[in-house]
Amino acid sequence: MANPLLSGIRVLDLTRLLPGPFCSFYLAQMGAEVIKLEEPQGGDYARMLAPELFTLVNRGKKSVALDLRQLEAVAVLKKMVAQADVLIESFRPGVMDKLGCGYQELKLINPRLVYAALTGYGQTGPYKDRAGHDMNYCAYAGLLDQTGAVDGAPALSNFQSADLAGGALTCALGILAAVIGARASGQGSMVDVGMLDGTLALQALSLATIRTLGESRARGSDMLSGALANYSIYVCADGKHVAMAALEPKFFLNFCQAVGRPDLAAMPLAPGPDGAVLRTALGSLFKTRSRDEWELLLADRDCCVSGIYTPQEALDNPQVKARGLIWMEDGKPVADLPIKFSDAPGAGGACPALGADTASVLAQLGLDQAAVAALSATGAI
Repeated sequence: MANPLLSGIRVLDLTRLLPGPFCSFYLAQMGAEVIKLEEPQGGDYARMLAPELFTLVNRGKKSVALDLRQLEAVAVLKKMVAQADVLIESFRPGVMDKLGCGYQELKLINPRLVYAALTGYGQTGPYKDRAGHDMNYCAYAGLLDQTGAVDGAPALSNFQSADLAGGALTCALGILAAVIGARASGQGSMVDVGMLDGTLALQALSLATIRTLGESRARGSDMLSGALANYSIYVCADGKHVAMAALEPKFFLNFCQAVGRPDLAAMPLAPGPDGAVLRTALGSLFKTRSRDEWELLLADRDCCVSGIYTPQEALDNPQVKARGLIWMEDGKPVADLPIKFSDAPGAGGACPALGADTASVLAQLGLDQAAVAALSATGAI
């Protein structure tokens, strides 16, 4: 059973690699018809660079081969736009205008079109034409400076927060808002999302610290990044780690009672030197048991202590299994849509081969076999 929530919404996806395809993947999993437009020669770069990643973020879509450097292909795109609700692109600003299919041109064809441009730095500003990747956006947004241990160097995460949270999910939210607006008013809009913008906006705690102190704290020393002994990471007897997030006093008191150490509750819960005694005591305590032993002891004690799992271990977590977050495809894990709707399952669907749906989509536009053959001869499809 397909997810019906976005049924009837047609999305043209011109994006590549990770942020844009992840954005349209969520729309596809919620029932939208997503038509992925790819260059006939090779398609999305991720097909070759990271085929398993490509498979994960392009399930449930259709693939149409279309070379927008050809005038004939641009004409086909415009026919598709007339029947579409959304177009997503991730070219640098101005590229679509040069191809003859920028927002101002396309909205004349379809005034209800929602045109989403997902770029590194947005459509305006001195950085708008710069190249970039997730690390660059995190660096400029101040996120990378805050990632890592106190007195250590900035640390890279294997979660692409700018690409996925600042970019893809922010863009999906903007698209859905614009689609609702278009349905109400009959007028679409351009959704301009810069991944730097989205990443900066997500840094609520850092911004709150600046509002409070007039400046940011050093890496590893803000309230939720290492300043507090009761909100920190500790090594266990087996060399694995636990995450202690007993932020509220009631949770920390539950922990102290569970481990038979009421004396810990009397130590200052404070950042800096005042909390050093508690941090040292907790460090010694956690080294007396293995990670799994701590989990077994504290699982039902309501104290916000959890084992730190590897990504592979996370797949076998009983909570993950109970929620049906991962399912297997040819023996390989696939992440299901993480949003649960009543009576609306995830759409699923296979990852399309390059150009697999070209003929059927063009037929829906009214192009006969002779017209399709002519386009193929020119290299437009």
